[in-house]
Amino acid sequence: GGSAMEAVRDVEIDPEGTFKYILVRLQRPGGGEQRDIVRGTKAAEFHNHIFEKVNPEMEKLGYECKCLGGGKIEHNSKDKKIRVFGLSTGYGKADHSVTVEILKKEYTDYEITWSDDKK
Repeated sequence: GGSAMEAVRDVEIDPEGTFKYILVRLQRPGGGEQRDIVRGTKAAEFHNHIFEKVNPEMEKLGYECKCLGGGKIEHNSKDKKIRVFGLSTGYGKADHSVTVEILKKEYTDYEITWSDDKK
């Protein structure tokens, strides 16, 4: 335990609203351990804005980052619901089913769904 990878949170998303998100794969150079994380925020006008913030943070910890795609997250904290949908023009569509599994680790008491709908 105690690896830097464990110190990286699986999920960092805004507590409320609809916003862009990306699925990012972290990897140790030369293979080794890897894992996928979800990052999303209303502050990002474009998906690459999120990646441009995450990438240097992770590089400092010694990881290579690859964006696996993006989409949107609708986070309703009042009803404890999260909906994952849409895609990223630049990165393509993330595998939303993977995103949902990662979100479930963090939001254990939420109803979390996904679809390929654009809206």
